[in-house]
Parts: sequence; C-alpha cells; structure tokens
Amino acid sequence: MRRIYPDYAYGDGPRNNCWWDETVPAPMWPTFEGAHTADVAIIGGGFTGVSTALHLAEAGVDVALFEAETPGWGASGRNGGFCCLGGTKLSHAAMARRHGDAAAQCYADSEAQAVTLVRSLINRHNIQADIHSNGETLLAHSARAMSDLRKQARFAAGDVSLHEPEDLSALGLSGPFFGGLTTPIGFGLNPRKFLFGLSAAAQNTGARLFQHSPVQRIKEVPHGFELHTPNGQLRVKRVVVATNGYSSEDVPDWLRGRYVPSQSTVLVTRPLTDEELQAQGWTSDQMAYDTRHLLHYFRLMPDRRFLFGMRGGLMSSPTAERRIRRQLLQHFHRLFPAWKSVSVTNMWSGLVSIGAGLTPFIGAVPSHPRMFAGLNYHGNGVAMGTYAGRLLADLAQDRTPDLPHSPVVQRAPRLPIAPLRRAVLPIAYGYYAVKDFSF
Repeated sequence: MRRIYPDYAYGDGPRNNCWWDETVPAPMWPTFEGAHTADVAIIGGGFTGVSTALHLAEAGVDVALFEAETPGWGASGRNGGFCCLGGTKLSHAAMARRHGDAAAQCYADSEAQAVTLVRSLINRHNIQADIHSNGETLLAHSARAMSDLRKQARFAAGDVSLHEPEDLSALGLSGPFFGGLTTPIGFGLNPRKFLFGLSAAAQNTGARLFQHSPVQRIKEVPHGFELHTPNGQLRVKRVVVATNGYSSEDVPDWLRGRYVPSQSTVLVTRPLTDEELQAQGWTSDQMAYDTRHLLHYFRLMPDRRFLFGMRGGLMSSPTAERRIRRQLLQHFHRLFPAWKSVSVTNMWSGLVSIGAGLTPFIGAVPSHPRMFAGLNYHGNGVAMGTYAGRLLADLAQDRTPDLPHSPVVQRAPRLPIAPLRRAVLPIAYGYYAVKDFSF
C-alpha cells in the first residue's frame, strides 16, 4: 500500500491515549485466512464500511468486511463524537453556484436525513451510545463572524436560534465568544460505542467482519474482483471502498489524488465539579464549535468530562505529535482559562479527509464497473459516513437509493497538484490561520 504520510501517521503513536478506548472494549473479529467467495467486499471497518455491511446483510447479501487494524482503530473510533449536519466545506450558496440549486438542496436534505438515520439505528438496535445535546451551537470567534451569523439566521430555512453575546451566560455557554447560532439537528455520542453497536448488528444479521486483514491488492477478474490480504484471497462480484483519510494511493489506483488527509487532535479532561463548571460559566450539555476556519469543537459529556478538539496538525512524527498536543492544550486554556488547573487525562490525534471539490464522494467509481466508494466527509463522518453506507448498500445492489443522493456527491475530481498536496497544506493552513486572526 502507498500512503502519503510517513508510517507514523498510520501507527499507534497518534491514537495513543484515546479516551474512547477506555469506555468500551473492542470486539474480537477474526483475521481473514484462506480462499473464499462473497457477493460484496468492503474495505474499511469504520462508520461507512460497517453501515454498508449492515444494510447489505439486512438485504440478504453475502458480505465480507476487511479492517486493516482493529475495530475502531481509525477515525471512526477516535473522533469527537459529533453527529450533526455537515460533510462539506462549501456553504449552501457556494454549492448552489457550483452545482445548481436542486443539487444543493438535495445535499442539504441528505445532511438532515443522515442525522435521522443515525438516531434510527441507535433506537432500532438499542445501542447505548451516551447521546446528549439538542442540536449544535456555532459560536462566533469575532464580531465580524457574529455579523455573518445574524445574516445566516435571517435567511435560514429551518428553525434556528440566534444568541447575542449577552445571551450566552444564561445559556451556560460562557467564553470569549461574540454570540452564537443553534441548529436543533444533531447530538453528541460516544463514537466507539455507536460503531461497535452497528458492527454487532451487522454480524448478527450475517455480515462477516475481519480485523488485521489489510487489502493489499485488488485484481479485476471476469464478473468481479479478487482481493488479496496477507493470509488469503476473496473472490467477489462487487467492492466498496470505505477507507477515507486512511486510504492508500493504490487500493484502488483510482483513489490517487482524490483525497487529502488532514490531522485533528482531541483532549478530554477529568470529570469537572459543579464549582469548576460554574467558575468557567460553561454548564451546558450542548455540543459546540466555533467559526474559525481551523475550528475548535467542544462539548461537556454526560460524565462531566470536557472534550476539546481542533484542526491544525500538518506533520506526522513523534516530535510533531508532541508539538500539536502542546498547541491544543494552549488553545484549550485560552478559551477556557478557569480550567487551567484541571488535569487533562487523555489526548490523541487522527486523520480527517478533504476532497478536491470540498464535498464528499458517495458513488460508483468511474472506469471500474461494480466498484463503489465513500469518503471525504471533512471531519463530519459520524452522520455522513453512516449515511454513505446506506447509499452504497443500495448502489452495490443496483438499486436507486430511496434516500437523497445528490449529484454533488457523485463526482470526485482529482486534485490538479495531487503529488504536491502535502506540500500545499501548510500554505493553505497558514492562510486560514491569518484569516482566523484577522476575521
């Protein structure tokens, strides 16, 4: 496999000390061995892959899923646990200009349907995922950003609530913010519990899930594909690629240049006391994020631990990891100074994936009949990744999805400077950092 970061990014170093690992043990999937057949193979055991497996198995399809590491090892087991609207870095207006009003509205509908799908899966399979929060709140990091939020509220099609700066204290959302906007769609959850609940449901329905089974090569054969792992091979009719930020440039070759992995880093504190919450003025269970381009995202979890994350890591090495963790702690203390003496018990990093068109891809892989893929959720894979799995299950059965499947997500342009995309990231991040400071 060929990946664009050094091996450290794909090893245990960045995810070491991940809080979610302490909340629930990983299931023991077998390792794939020998020669077998199936109807559909899925590469990747995160939200997209497991959701695809579940929905295919429920339709009676013989499905085998390959996870290169252990269950929950990738982004799906180490993210911030925000099930919310998102998946794209384009505003609705920009998407409409680029793709047309109908396609943009269809995508907006899919975002809401994605959150609904996650909720329905949690309820249907009785998954204890520690859910909380009534939607999500976007907090303005500057006066200019607050002005933009007022405009958003004025033209919003749905039911949103605008919060002026003087409102935040009473809402339990105190901090260096200039106001906020709450969208009542979405909730926080334990992503690892949700993923493992989905995987158990998939297995109970007949899906075969394998760990420590990286797909090293995909060979096209008459009427399908042959997948090779270190210890076996599988002959299938269809393949679904669901590797997102942990993709390889050559599994399949089509992926090369169609995704840009970018690091996100998260910390979790010890449980906070009522006095400490009051001292900072943050007592809300609402999940929140700010208007910075290199955003912060944070929430008070049901056990009163505080989760805080940010974008911004660019390099991958032990030294770079120590540096981004120090920077994360500095940002946390800057936004929540009353908690400077509160111990941080856990800190870790993972890769999100950005697309060239700043939108996800969920569809058939061009020039590879019977192959499908879902990736590039721009840090919002809990809902959109799960939703992608639902769509991909339909597509892999030659069915037209009965849920919104916007043309926006059915194309994945290649970056024109694909070989240099890692070199360009520091320039882009530097530009956004300046904008965040001056905004």
